[in-house]
Amino acid sequence: MTVLKIGVVEDELVIARTILNSLEELGYSHCGPAINYTEAVDMLDNDKPDLVLLDIQLAGRKDGFDVAEKINETYKIPFIFLTANSDFETIGRAKLVKPHAYIVKPFTKEELYAAIEIAFNNFTAHRSHTKPEKGASHQGRNFMFVKDGYVFRKIFFDELLYLESEANYVLLHLKSLKKIMVRSTINDFMEHLDPDRFVRIHRRFSVNVHFIEDIFPDEVSLQGHRLPIGKSFRDGLFNVLGIKHS
Repeated sequence: MTVLKIGVVEDELVIARTILNSLEELGYSHCGPAINYTEAVDMLDNDKPDLVLLDIQLAGRKDGFDVAEKINETYKIPFIFLTANSDFETIGRAKLVKPHAYIVKPFTKEELYAAIEIAFNNFTAHRSHTKPEKGASHQGRNFMFVKDGYVFRKIFFDELLYLESEANYVLLHLKSLKKIMVRSTINDFMEHLDPDRFVRIHRRFSVNVHFIEDIFPDEVSLQGHRLPIGKSFRDGLFNVLGIKHS
């Protein structure tokens, strides 16, 4: 799968259009919107989305809980409830059908992105009972969002020069010379990157191989930076670059 297809079930067309626009900006494919149970089932049958954004209140006799039950019984794909309701009764009913996330309206584009990525990642990991393939959620896109304080910032992979580990943080070094600090270990952060493009060269550093200019016995140079090569990482770097060495 390269780009996730997101199905939208939402009976308020203004909100539906906002959601579709956000999905396009985030790089997802989409189908819908379906405004009731029947249209939702038709969309699931014909368009085969990878994940569904599902409003609880829908036009007609059947609501989002009915669609959720149908998804669990027949389609077995992840779904996320989008709702203006956060009362105990609604949440209690939602728990019974086991949504993969629950977003209360209004929500931001960044919150939507985070919910989709986490929901789909957890679903596929649970289904396969194996560790998700590195970089799988970002194949087909040339960017990712990272949390910088209270803001989710869009980072283009073509701008990401190298990563530097700082204990429980990762410092992202960009071509623009800007640096962004992300709360994560470098091992965890690397799980979200393409392993053919971003390669660990040292316990503290990972580099974008597209920017490597020269390789010295113990260092690499890229865009004016010289970074050390750890002995245990040298073979992995050379393998990715297709370099034969003795």
